[in-house]
Amino acid sequence: MNKFKTLLFLAVFGGIGLWGCDDSSSASEGNNETSAVESSSSVKDSDSTEESSSSIDKKSSGNETKDKSSSSENKSSSSTNETKVSSDSKSSSSVKSGDSSSSKKDVSSSSVNSSSSAKSSSSSSVKQSSSSVASSSSEYKPYNHQKVFSSDSLLSGAYKQFKDERNGRMYYYLTINGKNQEGESASVTVMAENLNVGIDVPGAENQSDDSKIERYCYNDDTTNCDKFGGLYQWAEAMQLPSECNTKSCADKIKPNHQGICPKGWRLLTYDDFYVVVHADGNVNPLVEGVRAMSFGGHNYSGYSLIGGGMRITPSGNFKEKNEVAYWFYPGENEYENYSCGDDGYMGNTSKSLNTNVSYKQNGLSIRCVKDE
Repeated sequence: MNKFKTLLFLAVFGGIGLWGCDDSSSASEGNNETSAVESSSSVKDSDSTEESSSSIDKKSSGNETKDKSSSSENKSSSSTNETKVSSDSKSSSSVKSGDSSSSKKDVSSSSVNSSSSAKSSSSSSVKQSSSSVASSSSEYKPYNHQKVFSSDSLLSGAYKQFKDERNGRMYYYLTINGKNQEGESASVTVMAENLNVGIDVPGAENQSDDSKIERYCYNDDTTNCDKFGGLYQWAEAMQLPSECNTKSCADKIKPNHQGICPKGWRLLTYDDFYVVVHADGNVNPLVEGVRAMSFGGHNYSGYSLIGGGMRITPSGNFKEKNEVAYWFYPGENEYENYSCGDDGYMGNTSKSLNTNVSYKQNGLSIRCVKDE
């Protein structure tokens, strides 16, 4: 399936057009309920703290950087710890839809406390806002990731757990069977939650220390990382020098690019996500089967997408938590001297999947796929 890119512009100061990578695209897409990969995003005005409100629609600007998502031949020799959460068998029950207008299935009513939600310790330099919940608070309870999908999804018995040896964090994952862009049967084993690893840095700073993994937490509050995962600049996500945020590093992006993912895992590609959206048995509008019930879906695929929002450059502000999910793909775009990376985004009322390009110095979520 071909993706096209359309360059959108926003008139500013009496009709002067500003062009730039997306730093504020909303999920007010067109109502194409047949194809979950049709991109017709509109530009959302940004607030005065944002540098630009212009957007490039990756699907239709003609310069698409298509990710190659063929799985790796090399199976990981990682000492990863995998434990089965529950039965591998899929439930024969019907999809339970939420109260949202979307028709996807979310898996979200379990009271089981996931070990994956264990609070990660942080040597963060982030200053906690007095209005935010401090992660060190004795009253804070780690977010129950399993609650998002454990009882309302047909795939609730398909989840397993993986331990990231870098910080001991546990992640839920599952294998999703579906169709690829050629209409052929395909499968992808993918994390059911966003990656959360790294030393905290404030939103006002860039992730510029190439000797360590750095992350943003929404509003500089580590409890948001616990729930939504970290937010990462493009070069950080790719595990490339930070200078790659402002110049081309296309020659450093490899097939099955591991990036910031744990050993034995790689970065999610557009092709991977296409399989997720076109999961076997999913129904129109397909994207609702990708979103968690709390995020306007019914989570039929089991992917459990939630709205982590984004960190905006250069202001360092954050926006659209619980409203829009943004994520980087392992690809870049030549626009503005390669200062843009390939990304996808989806709002809590989206009817289609949007593929854009975003400023590399924005902070977006990351998902990982098992390297099989």
